[in-house]
Amino acid sequence: MVDLSLRPFRDCSKAPPTVTRIQLSDGRMLAFSEYGIPDGKPIFYCHGFPASRLEARVLEPAAVKLGLRLISVDRPGYGLSDFTQNHTLAAWPGDLTQLATVLGTERFAILGVSGGGPYALACAHAIPERLTAAALVGGLGPVFEPWAIQGQRWHARFGFFLARRARWLLKPLYGIGPPFLMGKYPEIAYSLLTALADDADRAALTRPEVRPPLVASMREAFRQGARAAMHEFALYANPWGFELSNIALPVTLWQGGRDTVVPPTHARYLAAALPRSDLRLLPNEGHFSLPINYMHEILGKLGSSLPASTPSR
Repeated sequence: MVDLSLRPFRDCSKAPPTVTRIQLSDGRMLAFSEYGIPDGKPIFYCHGFPASRLEARVLEPAAVKLGLRLISVDRPGYGLSDFTQNHTLAAWPGDLTQLATVLGTERFAILGVSGGGPYALACAHAIPERLTAAALVGGLGPVFEPWAIQGQRWHARFGFFLARRARWLLKPLYGIGPPFLMGKYPEIAYSLLTALADDADRAALTRPEVRPPLVASMREAFRQGARAAMHEFALYANPWGFELSNIALPVTLWQGGRDTVVPPTHARYLAAALPRSDLRLLPNEGHFSLPINYMHEILGKLGSSLPASTPSR
């Protein structure tokens, strides 16, 4: 029998003491960290692309204030979660369901930020009986459609194009230099990101409480190299394996009007395609400023979908 008990992971000096790994039914290890209140209302966090479980630490002040338990999970190949070639958007709900069972969490809400958006939607599609609500913040749309890459920054447009048309070029162009910089010198990469950001994003990214967790998440994303990021490039750039029209769960779409990483056209498309969507367009916010400036509102709405005490199995 596969042991699904919680296993604290202490083999890596750079991993924070709160990180835990569980063994999944196929033998893989799945890593996660928790932020907020240990017995609070549970919200599972799907990190961006490329990123790691450490990204959610930015939201911890709001989680504490709102009485929430934020469970942030490394996707396969990121941070301390084992990589698998079988990782797909449609497979992700199975991993989270196993983790939720181990944690004794019967029902929970889910939050997907940026590249975590499609994963949150995959869960809303596959396990609606376990979810109370879903939210996307600057959530990535179907970049396998030509219109969806219009308005994105050139490196993202080109990367998604290669992932769909010439995947063999991804590694030499995207899988060596950028991961080396972000994995080995994340402070420099973060400074470049900040310098290239518009005013709204720059103001958020330079806040002293924001920089450390995002730099740490950047480094952690490439702990195992670039394999996970290259794999996900292809996942995003090809059909996701489920129909948005079949998602009956309420989904709130938070979108910055000044977002050039994931343009507002993505949120508008998702809002039209999802049967029970609620689009919240903030015209003066960017890709990074939105989750930072509106963390209380975003988490508060998700938390309101959960009962005061969530039953355990």
